[in-house]
This record gives sequence, C-alpha cells and structure tokens, in this order.
Amino acid sequence: MRIFFLLIIFALSSSAAAKPEMVDVGEYRIEYEMMGSGDVTLFLEAGGSAGMDDWEPIYAELAKYARVIRYSRVGNGNSTSIKRHFSSEDYAQGASALLDVLGIEGRVTYIAHSYGAHVARTFAAQYPNKVAALMLIEPSSEHDVDIIRALDLKLANEQIAEV
Repeated sequence: MRIFFLLIIFALSSSAAAKPEMVDVGEYRIEYEMMGSGDVTLFLEAGGSAGMDDWEPIYAELAKYARVIRYSRVGNGNSTSIKRHFSSEDYAQGASALLDVLGIEGRVTYIAHSYGAHVARTFAAQYPNKVAALMLIEPSSEHDVDIIRALDLKLANEQIAEV
C-alpha cells in the first residue's frame, strides 16, 4: 500500500512539469515549453543547431522564480525541418511571432547561447519594445554566422549523420 501511494505521488509530481507542446507559427510548427509564473518572463534561445533540450539543466530551476519559455527554432528539435538557410532576421521574426501566438505581453528577458545570441541581438534591434534585458552566454560573432551561412546544408547534414 505504501508503494502504491509513493507511485501516485510520483505520477502527480511529474505530471505537474511542463510538457513539450507544438504551435503553428505562420507556416511552421514550433516546439516549445512554458513553465513557472510571475511578472518576469525569461525567453530561452539555444545555440547553433540545438533545440530547447539544451536548457534542460536549468529550465525547471529558473521556473521557480519566473515564467520561462524555451523553444526549438525552425529546423531544430521537433520543430518543422527546413531545407534552406534562415537568416538571424528570419529567426528573430519567428521568435517575435511565437511570443505573439503564445499571448506574451510585455517585455521578455532574452537569454541566449552561442548562435542564439546573434538571434537575440537581432531580435532586440528589430523589437526593442519586446526586450527587458539580454543575457548572452558565449555569444557567437557575426563572422561565425557568415561561416555557418557558407555551409552546404545538405552536405553538412550528411556529414553530421556519419558522425
């Protein structure tokens, strides 16, 4: 009987955690999670080809103090796959559209890693009224972005698959 109650408690506590959801943003399906509450909204942007799971080590902890949104950009995680290169401007527009679809009003604290920091800087320049603060972790430079854009996407995916 005791084990039964422990299993029920475990099931209830794990069901309280956020679960990935999908939302239509324009022509794309975007994977996201939102957890926590409060006046502050943290918006997490992963680096490079990473999805929202890159934030797993700190996501739940941050949600104890604020509303936290993490997502996978188009082409990453379980979001819609892409066949072309997206610019940082494209990604910033997608991030803005996602926040609009989710009904996020007010400014967000945009926390970004690596290439995501380039997206966040572009977002802040395009939508200054949507940004309360930026936190850039190991930000890539614009030169890094030029290198990424010069990649042969099909060949790169094949080489990554081999690894």
